[in-house]
Amino acid sequence: MKALFREIDQFILDRMSEGRLPGLSLAIVKDGEVIYARGYGFRDVESAEPASESTLYCIGSITKSFTALSIMKLVEMGLVSVDDPVDKYLDNIPVVFKRGVTLHHLLTHSSGLPALGYAEAYIRGLAGVGDSWLPINRPVDVMEFMDGAEDWVESKPGERFFYLNEGYVALGLVIEKVSGLSYEEFVKKHILDPLGMNRTYLDPSDIHRDGGMAKPYVVSDEGFRETGFPFGIYSDGGIVSNVLDLANYIRMFMNEGEFNGVRIIRRDLIDAMEKPYINLPYEIFGGESYGYGLMITPDFFGYKLVGHSGSVLVHTGYIGFIRDAGIGVVLLANGSGYRLSFIGQFILAKLLDVNPWDMPFLKNERVLNSLVGDYEMYRGTVRAKVVKNGSMLYLRIREASGWVEYPLYPEVLGEEHSIFKTINNWREYRVEFKKKGSSIEFIYERYKFRRV
Repeated sequence: MKALFREIDQFILDRMSEGRLPGLSLAIVKDGEVIYARGYGFRDVESAEPASESTLYCIGSITKSFTALSIMKLVEMGLVSVDDPVDKYLDNIPVVFKRGVTLHHLLTHSSGLPALGYAEAYIRGLAGVGDSWLPINRPVDVMEFMDGAEDWVESKPGERFFYLNEGYVALGLVIEKVSGLSYEEFVKKHILDPLGMNRTYLDPSDIHRDGGMAKPYVVSDEGFRETGFPFGIYSDGGIVSNVLDLANYIRMFMNEGEFNGVRIIRRDLIDAMEKPYINLPYEIFGGESYGYGLMITPDFFGYKLVGHSGSVLVHTGYIGFIRDAGIGVVLLANGSGYRLSFIGQFILAKLLDVNPWDMPFLKNERVLNSLVGDYEMYRGTVRAKVVKNGSMLYLRIREASGWVEYPLYPEVLGEEHSIFKTINNWREYRVEFKKKGSSIEFIYERYKFRRV
């Protein structure tokens, strides 16, 4: 195991460097036990205080699985049905939710309403990186914000996936209305306390009293900038936790609703959460879909992978588990950079003893990274650069007016030969890269460039 953990450590540190993540915490679960947990980097960059397995982070949209689990708990208690319309439980809700939208539609992001962006505007405004300022910090504010969104509807309920934070805010209000408890009280009573998640919070006063939270950072090429924190977002993304508490959480899922001999929820309701209801609008491994507050990858090296990512920009997270293999992973970080889901899937692949470098995103990353560099034509007559931003390459060519940039859209990605397309003056061109000896060449229009 030591060699495996060293390889995982190296992969994480490399990706933290690539994504400029300040700090990160990890817990790995195998056969019902935490087999590895540690921190990397810094909880506080300025004081050089290290991150650890006990460091607190906001888990972002991983919270949605807690909200979905709470709804299923209400189903178990006979208080709601997922097929009930939302307006059966909430009177003062936006008109857009009064068109046959059910709890099922909100749980699966299939209400037909595209994202309205309240969370994005609020988070980015607090972080000082957005163009708008939306001072929303209560669920009722979100419902009021949605008044007038009727003409934003794109499809009938159940037809199409649109990730909708606002829908999970409404689910939090349903939990409060039906249970007679606050969202925080319900989650604490029915999930956190039974799972021994004693350092998982929603109340800012509890978080400040604990004192173990990672500082929130906006990450850029200029470094790390500490920002305000988006307290006030709750049932769609506001839980603050640590990897050890979340390890208990995924252990409960992996044991189909039971934890340390105590049944938290019926097995069939856990199965309902993990059922694929609607396809996601992207594919990496194929067939990715959404259940209730959980994402399902049906064929991850022959196994069903269940998990969810989370982000409030200044904190990010990922949980993932494969029940049939008895393995799971939790990752939390205090910044946005390299995707934690990719790190988590690398770890899960290593635990399955398969080659993680065969995963599409790692294979494509390797190809794109190999093409980055400075290029020039014959005898340096014209110079060019290939740069990478996120998962895209851009071609920059030195012209009379200065550097001109063209996005490169991949068509074929290979270790020896890759083909992209770009557009210049409304004309579509191929940009073809080939390895030649120890260097790389590319053809663009009439020009041939070689990396220097």
